[in-house]
Amino acid sequence: MAGIDSTVPGPPHTTAPLPGVPAAAPPSDPVPPPGALIQDRLAAWVSDLTTLHELTERLIRTASLDEALREVLGAGAALVGARRGMAVLEPADGLGPATTIGLGLAHSDLGTIETVPRGTSSYGRLLDGLPDPGHPERVPDPIAIRDVRTEEGLDPRHREVAARLGYAASYALPLATEDAGRLGAAVWLYDEPAEPSDRQRHLIGLYGRFATEHLARLLQVERARVQIATVAEELLPSRLPRVPGVQLAARHRTGPRGGGDWYDALPLPEGALGLAVGSVSGTGPSALAAMGRLRASLRAYAVMEGEDPVAVLSDLELLLRLTEPARSATALFAYAEPAQRRIVLAGAGHAPPLVIGERRTEFVETSLSAPLGMLSCWEAPSVELSPAPGETVLLYTDGLLRRTGDAMDRAFARLHAAAASVPKADRGDPGAVADHVLRTLLPEGLGTAEDGEDVVLLAARFE
Repeated sequence: MAGIDSTVPGPPHTTAPLPGVPAAAPPSDPVPPPGALIQDRLAAWVSDLTTLHELTERLIRTASLDEALREVLGAGAALVGARRGMAVLEPADGLGPATTIGLGLAHSDLGTIETVPRGTSSYGRLLDGLPDPGHPERVPDPIAIRDVRTEEGLDPRHREVAARLGYAASYALPLATEDAGRLGAAVWLYDEPAEPSDRQRHLIGLYGRFATEHLARLLQVERARVQIATVAEELLPSRLPRVPGVQLAARHRTGPRGGGDWYDALPLPEGALGLAVGSVSGTGPSALAAMGRLRASLRAYAVMEGEDPVAVLSDLELLLRLTEPARSATALFAYAEPAQRRIVLAGAGHAPPLVIGERRTEFVETSLSAPLGMLSCWEAPSVELSPAPGETVLLYTDGLLRRTGDAMDRAFARLHAAAASVPKADRGDPGAVADHVLRTLLPEGLGTAEDGEDVVLLAARFE
């Protein structure tokens, strides 16, 4: 009733039981309405699904194995309530790559953990017991060690390492599925004795299966990148020739999708030297194959008529138009006579060389011309230049400029500034000149960005 304070005790005649009448039983806890328990469980499931969705969305945005492994470690630590961990990538087929990534662990800590005998460590037991690709078996269960100090069957070295690094428990999860086979294992470390709850085990199990499939896809991509880079390197010169009067150095990096940038340096009759750089349109194996054919053809034309760079490129353009009409290419060929410090060059849609010396740093003024395969008949005049003693002529591909991420005019300006800033002590070494330009123009390195271009530099220093 309104106005009555329920906290004030009632008078005795209202609270004491009547004689002969048993006292009323104390009120029990309220019984939850029907369906409340089901609603609570549904709410928990929705929360778990939302968490898994967010974590898998973050994982699927990773584009490299290292990045994905770090994401797996961070997400797994949140799911099982740990602070530190490590992930071991060790594909069962032995084709690699193999790596170990830590979360909250220094490189030395990872090395210390690896001193535990493999057969007694949790991740080692998982790696040794996971199925091989093509032989699906039951994927082993995760391994939980609630308390390293009291767990039976542990190697003494395991307890020693745990005490040194300050962890008291661990939970190891296999990164494997019956379809993907064994890829590796992840281990999370607890500062105090603990183990995941049944709910946490279920969530990390679901996440681990998804993570394994994503890692398997990234592993295929990484192996393809390595194969493409290997093929590209095999199609380029295994070594640069030694020609009196000139020193040579080359730097080459293949992009993640495998482009068609190339370079060449070949000795010609009477002490001459042919220098070439070029880029074939497209990416992937077909571009690499076209690059190999184009480079081999240019070598033949250079031997026959290298003293006339325009004729060399004209022959190359005719070959490209007849054999690969759907493909275009840029190229620059220079006929050098080191003894006379004389260069005659011609370019087809290619960026101009850069002359780097103590008194000048300038682009060679080449005539504008279309790439090979773009016109019914290619023709452009040649250009002659005479490098001074000690000057370096730098040839490069457009990938160097595009890797900067700037507009082309800005990229050219940055390239000029990088060349002009070469220290005097490095100007006597064409390799040092090329390295300085790379470091200055691309301070973050070439890396393996998803949209990374091929990069080629060919430096010739005239004595």
